[in-house]
Amino acid sequence: MGRETYTGDVAFELRGHLGIITLNRPRSVNALTQLMCECLLVQLQDWAVDDDVAQVLIRGAGDRGLCAGGDVSSLYSEMLALQENDGGGILPAGTPGYAADFTSETFLANEYALNRTIAQYPKPFIALMDGLVLGGGIGVSAHGSHRVVTERTRSGMPETTIGFSPDVGGTWLLGQAPGELGLHAGLTGAHLDAAETIASGLADVEVPAAALGELTQALSTDPVAEVLPGFTVKPPVSAGTDQRGWIDYAYSAPSVEQVLERLDELAPEQEQAAAAARALRGKSPIALRVAHRAIRTAKQLTLEAALDQEFTIAVHMLRSHDFREGIRAQIIDKDRAPQWSPARLDEVDDSLVETYFTPVPGHRLREVQTL
Repeated sequence: MGRETYTGDVAFELRGHLGIITLNRPRSVNALTQLMCECLLVQLQDWAVDDDVAQVLIRGAGDRGLCAGGDVSSLYSEMLALQENDGGGILPAGTPGYAADFTSETFLANEYALNRTIAQYPKPFIALMDGLVLGGGIGVSAHGSHRVVTERTRSGMPETTIGFSPDVGGTWLLGQAPGELGLHAGLTGAHLDAAETIASGLADVEVPAAALGELTQALSTDPVAEVLPGFTVKPPVSAGTDQRGWIDYAYSAPSVEQVLERLDELAPEQEQAAAAARALRGKSPIALRVAHRAIRTAKQLTLEAALDQEFTIAVHMLRSHDFREGIRAQIIDKDRAPQWSPARLDEVDDSLVETYFTPVPGHRLREVQTL
């Protein structure tokens, strides 16, 4: 018999020697809240030193996916209040008006601490990346030691669609992807299937969705290294791998503007390049510029340093017009018609991009209290 403890929107169970985490908000595709991140951190810290726990598994409740990301709708009202206080827009680094009690920063700090904990976990950490695995869902899975996708997997980092930049260690993960696959995925926010998720380095193996229950039961008694190979299937050739030629050519350009130029050059003969160009033109220009630099930079960083950089970017984006507008257009009003500011890439100057990478005293990741 297993031992179960329910903590709000997360369920924890010890089945044999397997600690099972079930994200338990199926109606929102298990979107992460601050309380969920805090509960996960506490439980993982406890299980790390519990001799009864040999390995840990994370899965999502319901049939739609592991996790669709962070619950950004909960940030919206707070960002509106902050806009009223400081006049909106991004503030120069160090400007008074960065509220010290801005709880969204605490949420992100705990979420990033959770990502780091998973990446450094002393026991096998198995992630069942079934269904939708987006944004924050990548953060609680792709840093694990054993990452399992299924034929239903649709993973990705769609942050530029809402005026944000990939975070939860996503810039580091995307920066490690072969060739320019990570930059392509990070800028377009494309959904990746099982084969593409593996080819991009975000997962390791594919298991049929119908076998996940049996796999979980087997893991309750035997080590993952012994169990997992018996459940894996060979994924088809990834579309990303098949298209590496044009992806690497286009995204190796030194700027987003030049990436678009190359995509337009390829478009007459390559429909996927044309689709990528259309996708980029619908994203927030400032988010594209920031994400491009962040992913390029993170390629040379440790995960810890990449998380620090992402937090600095997030501090600014939480106060930016485009993040508020992206949430409004995609999640609140759902008109899918964001009014970005600046509206065009050629209106985003280098000094504005640099501001997003400038740490704000009192608002660095190490300065925000986490569990």
